[in-house]
Amino acid sequence: MQARISLDSVVYSFLNGESPESIARDFPLLSLEQVYGAIAFYLANREFVNAYMAEGEAEFRRLQQSCQEKSSLLYQKLRVARDEKQSAG
Repeated sequence: MQARISLDSVVYSFLNGESPESIARDFPLLSLEQVYGAIAFYLANREFVNAYMAEGEAEFRRLQQSCQEKSSLLYQKLRVARDEKQSAG
């Protein structure tokens, strides 16, 4: 079985200040060389990768909104549970 780790995952970790060594520890399926390769690709193609990631985030928000509209009662119950948990903590 082969697992995939997205470029986004590596880039977000890098942008959050994690070192390549730390990223490799967080994603043990990647070698340190692969992490450096992903970071080098990002740095060489920053504008393209940032646009790609922004589109992915926008698509996620659209899907999230659609799910909330289709399952509004479920989301309402989840919000109430979250609010109760926050006020109890």
